[in-house]
Amino acid sequence: MKCALRRLGLAATLLLVAGCSSTTGVGYYWQSVTGHLKLMRAARPVDDLLSDAATPLRLKERLALAQRIRAFAAAELALPDNASYHRYADLQRRAAVYNVVAAPALSLTLQTWCFPVAGCVGYRGYFDEADARAFASSLPSELEVAVYPVPAYSTLGWMNWAGGDPLLNTFIAYPEGELARIVFHELAHQVAYARGDTEFNESFATAVERLGGARWLAREAGEQARAEYATFDERRRALRTLTFKTRRQLQAIYQDTALDDTEKTRRKAAAMQVFRQTYANLRSHWGGYAAYDPYVAQANNASFAAQVAYDGLVPAFEALFEREGRDFARFYDAVRQLAALPRQERVTQLQQLTPLVAGKTRTNP
Repeated sequence: MKCALRRLGLAATLLLVAGCSSTTGVGYYWQSVTGHLKLMRAARPVDDLLSDAATPLRLKERLALAQRIRAFAAAELALPDNASYHRYADLQRRAAVYNVVAAPALSLTLQTWCFPVAGCVGYRGYFDEADARAFASSLPSELEVAVYPVPAYSTLGWMNWAGGDPLLNTFIAYPEGELARIVFHELAHQVAYARGDTEFNESFATAVERLGGARWLAREAGEQARAEYATFDERRRALRTLTFKTRRQLQAIYQDTALDDTEKTRRKAAAMQVFRQTYANLRSHWGGYAAYDPYVAQANNASFAAQVAYDGLVPAFEALFEREGRDFARFYDAVRQLAALPRQERVTQLQQLTPLVAGKTRTNP
């Protein structure tokens, strides 16, 4: 739910957060406005919480860590030094928003919804899970639908005048390396934004979080934090590899013109069975770690297609970072230049960079 905003006053600004369009009902506007207002009202300055005797010690430790990460983001990664992530809000729920995505039964192309400022995006975001699931249930039965929790969203810096995006209970307890990555990811959305190009925007932010996260762990984290994150990241990489392989298999099936829909459906079912069995084998080696169980249980074309937005262009952005001498400021300038281009032109330029990643020996972050 990354939306561009303009300084038109709070009410108008929040309508743009909602993604107001003539094809979206008033109820969607209302839940977006009221949801964001509640989030903003719940936020308190981190300094106040750190000095408050009533703040639990564990939360104080996490908030202090988050402030060190925030300072590192500005000083070492050239990310914006502004009001964002200097406040904290406990939303009393497990996610900041819940996204709904949908795709046809034999395609990995996401259904899109178009808004005047954010452009066309492949998801609808809701602050209330029940609202998200109700909308998902209303979609045509021929679509495969997924609803997934999102721990944070960015207002692209346009809400810094009102206190900025806050730290949230939905991610403050993440492992140190992951906490750093999510802060870097969301701040990256304030650096560059290409209207209506979810894959570009999310892949860029994911590249920044990976590059910045590696640098944080190498320079600032202790041995325990690095070991904890290594275990966490090993599992995530294993699932990502499995997901990418399955996604590629499904794409090949759907694009095979020699197959009729019945045969495509049969082969799709077989690929999904292998996907879930392979995951079960991975999980058996993880000592009961079950965080990915909900994703795997509901995995379908929609969830596979949504994942493309977060990693599809990451190798290209990593290659661009290398081309710019691993200098974050230069890298951001290059990304902003790409964001200003027509969509196909920027994608072409990024794809031409991707081979630079192969065989590249990385220096220390």
